[in-house]
Amino acid sequence: MDRTTFGRLLREARRRSLLTLEGLAEASGVSVRAISDMERGQSLPRQATLTELMNALELGEDERRRFVEATMRRTGRAPRQAPGQVPRQLPPALAAFRGRAEALASAHRLTSQVAGRGGPVVVSAIGGMAGVGKTTLAVHWAHQVAGRFPDGQLYVNLRGFEDTGRPLDPGEALGGFLRALGVPSGDVPRDTAERSALFRTHTASRRLIVVLDNARSEEQVRPLLPASAECLAIITSRSRLSGLAVAEGASLVTLDVWTRQEALAGLAARIGEERCRAEPEAAAELVELCGFLPLAVAIVGAQLSASPDVALGLGVRELREARPRLDALSADDRHVDVRAVFSWSYRALTPATARFFRHLALSPGPSVSAEAAASLAGAELAAARRELRALTSANLLSRDADGRYVLHDLVRAYGTELVEQEGDDRFGAERRLMDYLRHNASAAGRVLDSHPGPEAPGSLTAGVIRVAVDSREEALEWFRREEATVTAALHALDDPRLLRYRMNLTEDWVSYYSVMGRWADEIAAKQIGLEAALVLDDPTAIARNCADLARALAESGQIDEAEAQVGLMLAQLPRLDPAQQAATERSIGWVRGRQGRHTEALHHARRALTLYRRLGNRGAAARELNAVGWYLTLLGDHRQAIAMCEEAIPILRETGNRRSEAATWDSIGHARQRLGELDAAIADYQRSLRLYEEVLDAYNQAEVLDHMASAHLEHGDGAQARASWARAAELLTTIGDPRAEQMRARAAETEGAKALGETGKR
Repeated sequence: MDRTTFGRLLREARRRSLLTLEGLAEASGVSVRAISDMERGQSLPRQATLTELMNALELGEDERRRFVEATMRRTGRAPRQAPGQVPRQLPPALAAFRGRAEALASAHRLTSQVAGRGGPVVVSAIGGMAGVGKTTLAVHWAHQVAGRFPDGQLYVNLRGFEDTGRPLDPGEALGGFLRALGVPSGDVPRDTAERSALFRTHTASRRLIVVLDNARSEEQVRPLLPASAECLAIITSRSRLSGLAVAEGASLVTLDVWTRQEALAGLAARIGEERCRAEPEAAAELVELCGFLPLAVAIVGAQLSASPDVALGLGVRELREARPRLDALSADDRHVDVRAVFSWSYRALTPATARFFRHLALSPGPSVSAEAAASLAGAELAAARRELRALTSANLLSRDADGRYVLHDLVRAYGTELVEQEGDDRFGAERRLMDYLRHNASAAGRVLDSHPGPEAPGSLTAGVIRVAVDSREEALEWFRREEATVTAALHALDDPRLLRYRMNLTEDWVSYYSVMGRWADEIAAKQIGLEAALVLDDPTAIARNCADLARALAESGQIDEAEAQVGLMLAQLPRLDPAQQAATERSIGWVRGRQGRHTEALHHARRALTLYRRLGNRGAAARELNAVGWYLTLLGDHRQAIAMCEEAIPILRETGNRRSEAATWDSIGHARQRLGELDAAIADYQRSLRLYEEVLDAYNQAEVLDHMASAHLEHGDGAQARASWARAAELLTTIGDPRAEQMRARAAETEGAKALGETGKR
């Protein structure tokens, strides 16, 4: 190929574009005489001139490649560089690279597809927070497949997240790439768009790896993408760069923190297998304290490697006791200092997003809902969702399988430090979170109980999100979503000013724990609530917490432990108003009934009934009529028991209390079963079961099925008894109640089963 060939290509392209010599000169800025000389084969263009001509002619990639090849023949040079000029810009691979088998397998699958897919491959992790090892993986991958790309490797650190805060300009990166590809400095255009076009031209026929490390945004990356479908572009970023997946068809390789085994392997690679084997528990705790973050493990490994005689147990103790934790993960080199690398991501945030991030770090649980996050920050929900998307895109945040937002422990520690540095109102944020949990639990609990109840007292703090809960399904879903946050808040938010908030919060979750049969969780929560009530010396709160705790203890088979709670309730009675006296008498009666002290139980239930009637509280009085009826049947007065319960039924229907109505039909069924009226008893149990099903009360459905099974067995219907006990076992298994095995055993041993005695839930 010679000058004549280039001239012919130029003339044909100009004519296809319907341009005269003068028109092409005007569009390109190249003189008419220069273009004429080129078309007649008398000269070849310099690189900058060639780019201007190709842009003016709007050539496609294939034609650009032919133009470039024609001009390169003037020196006898092949389109590809000589072996000595092949760029080898990859940094060295990390000798201590460990793990990432799944990510590497995905990477190699993508490498195999490069020739046929025609687009770049992106390494950008959903969990790609700072220090997770994105660059290490990218470089390791590139080294492993370098042999498949004979035209070399280009690498640039785009400085998207570094101390300077100034990402590398794409034009500057392109200048380095072009010079590495053999373009003389004088031929490198000044304009970024022209440099990008020339870069695409020079890569159109090459098989290269291009590693774009630490990218800030899609806009920074796009000019640097090679043209050839046989080039592999590996891009790392703390941002998701999802726009590349949409517009350029890039594939995303997800990268999260190490697994426990990968972290242990990474530690062993730095300090030696022998030290890890000698203290396996200490090694495991070390990587856990590092949050399985590769950078943190590397720092700890380097520190321990420098002190080979130091026991790993000592390292664990020092890391555990470090306050703040990030001080133990610091280093002189800010590129390997956990706090420093987090700071580079943080400084890239807008002021509003940075403030939101700091407040989000105050969430005490492992994950947080959008509503709870908004309440922490005192933001409207729509604005909070925008900030959560921004933080997720910046990989400072991830999402779990249930859609909640997750902060890595070390990122949380960094954000908490910033709260102190910036002087944010930590107490205000924590109070808003407690208000969010309490007021919405109160609303959801009223829906769950299927009857009106008092709202959480006190005004709602400004900035707290209210959640619309219109059905029992929505109520249960809200409780499930926030359960981990409540547990963490009760244990972690220890500001004395939040003591009453913590105490009240335990009260608002009673409905959920009761419906789900979560007695162990309720016991733990109510112990916290009772301790707070005793510190505050609040008699009403003491009585309520004692009642709930005693019930949970009894339900879990710890009836003797409930005696202490009865003593505290009796001591508070003189200090309570009539309404609270009635509620407390009812609770004492319930515990005495579970203890088998039925005469005492009846005494307290009748006192509660009298008080409710004096107060004119018909709904509460109806509930207590059922309790009196239950204790009467336990004492053998079955006819009177049925009369008391039947008096309660219409009032409970009128007040819409389906759970209490269900319990009352169960009581009536029990009394009729004792009278030998088995058909009527089974019908009453079925009424009770339907009502409990309507209100999604799995625990009490199982209780009624247990009673019904005993009636079926007494009736001689072993098959129905087995079916009822099997169904009870399924329900109890669903809510994690250990009595499921007892129900299965009864179903399996129906022949030897006996009708249950004086047990049941009231």
